[in-house]
Amino acid sequence: MRHTSISSGNVARAAAIAVVLAVGAVACGPEGGGAGNAGSGASGTPHKGGALSVLNNEAQTDFDPARLYTSGGGNVPSLVFRTLTTRNRENGAEGTKVVPDLATDTGRPNADATVWTYTLKDGLTYEDGSPITTADIKYGIERSFAAELSGGAPYLRDWLVGGAQYQGPYKDGGKGLASIETPDAKTIVFHLNKPEGEFPFLATQTQFAPVPKAKDNGTKYEEHPVSSGPYKVVKNENDGEHLVLERNPHWSEATDTERKAYPDTIDVRSGLDQAVINQRLSASQGPDAAAVTTDTNLGPAELAKVGSDKQLAARVGTGHFGYTNYIAFNPNVKPFDNPKVRQAIAYAVDRTSAVNAVGGSSLAEPATTFLPNQKAFGYTPYDPFPAGASGNAAKAKELLKEAGYADGLTVTLTHSNAKGGPKGPEVATALQDALKKAGITVKLQGLEGNDYNDTVASAKKEPGFFLRGWGADWPSGGPFLAPIFDGRQIVRDGANFNTGFLDDASVNSEIDEINKLTDLTAAAPRWGALDKKIGEQAVVVPLFHPVYKRLVGKDVKNVVISDWTGVLDISQVAVK
Repeated sequence: MRHTSISSGNVARAAAIAVVLAVGAVACGPEGGGAGNAGSGASGTPHKGGALSVLNNEAQTDFDPARLYTSGGGNVPSLVFRTLTTRNRENGAEGTKVVPDLATDTGRPNADATVWTYTLKDGLTYEDGSPITTADIKYGIERSFAAELSGGAPYLRDWLVGGAQYQGPYKDGGKGLASIETPDAKTIVFHLNKPEGEFPFLATQTQFAPVPKAKDNGTKYEEHPVSSGPYKVVKNENDGEHLVLERNPHWSEATDTERKAYPDTIDVRSGLDQAVINQRLSASQGPDAAAVTTDTNLGPAELAKVGSDKQLAARVGTGHFGYTNYIAFNPNVKPFDNPKVRQAIAYAVDRTSAVNAVGGSSLAEPATTFLPNQKAFGYTPYDPFPAGASGNAAKAKELLKEAGYADGLTVTLTHSNAKGGPKGPEVATALQDALKKAGITVKLQGLEGNDYNDTVASAKKEPGFFLRGWGADWPSGGPFLAPIFDGRQIVRDGANFNTGFLDDASVNSEIDEINKLTDLTAAAPRWGALDKKIGEQAVVVPLFHPVYKRLVGKDVKNVVISDWTGVLDISQVAVK
């Protein structure tokens, strides 16, 4: 991306959504490769009918396609909002592919991928039976630029010609955004500032859902958005704390091969304690037998119980989402300006103890690459500082001596005070113990939630040595590497996620070249090669990728978990 104030906003929001998706609430915005395998739930063929319950900790707030920040259309949102493209609703790696949704294909680019054209399928209608047109999709995108409807994926501000200056349809005097053309009711054309081979991935986000202009009532639209998907909203209490969805009678299965839409109703309740959610799913009494969660993992103690109960174990789904937890360095702070000091820490790290600190190998997998170990991201195995599973203290001491610290050194590690979290005190203490063996004394500085986030994301306040995490908005190396390592993404006066302040012309240039590719299979290994090149500079030290373990009720069937989201796909679930 070009470095603008809008681009920095993209990065900030991407980080935020990554955290949200880590708990599964929406999409991308904090697994190893292989298919997500959830078992089959209750035995038998799935059938239509029944009521599905969703038990969540976090509320599905801002239920407006302009305001939602989703990947692949999201989970609950994807039941109501169809988009030009969507994620392939399959298990594991097959689920990382982008496929057509409202459109007949994933998009037709011009020669340099600066113009993308889509054609709508025949027979598309809203919940009231009226036809969906490309003018509605254009309007849906335009309203996402309005300040009062902010919160959604803001890539379009950076990618669309004129997007950076556009302020939405409520202020444009009816002019609209000229870079989106709708020559007829079934054709829509996007004009971009620069080549973007991954535009089909962006077109999965809910900003691409159609919104009929006549039904738009601004900030109140979220109370009853007009459905283009298999379900419509019949109740939205306390800004998404309680959502009730019923069948959209005008949804056509013939135009939607991705969503199964088995249940008659879906009841989403949030604000529940995570331990209570797991207890209810485990017991599966009454309506809870037909219940799932999209945001609550099993913890170590709960996994131990599952391990001794075969019937319970058969109801646990395992998922992988592209996320990496890592050590970040600020090279503007001594002694981290010295590459040998950073390399020494990379050798000293004990990844086994770090993994154990977040619950063990069932909940995390050690990482030596920044890219998650999935093919879609371009994962290329490498370890620039091979230290084995428990670290190499001798090699670390050797590098410290070369750096001028033969007698060791003392550093401060900043972490979150959120206990049990991937950036929390348990991981920090594990690193403290490992580095001590190499002669590095680590003092721990714990910060509370907002204070921690504000500190580590500020170029002015960023500490020298801290814990961080990153997840991609879609399964590709681009949204994973560019925000963290593209020098043009450095933000001096706002949220900055290029924590190592890396501004390498060759890295920046390669990002641009890969972004031109519309053959994503060809692009993937180039992202992997770039990851290796960056990794050798030791501006970060990857620690682990999370693994998600989640229970479903005993009557839940047809559990599908893709490597795009890492969580159960509600659009596939049956309860009969």
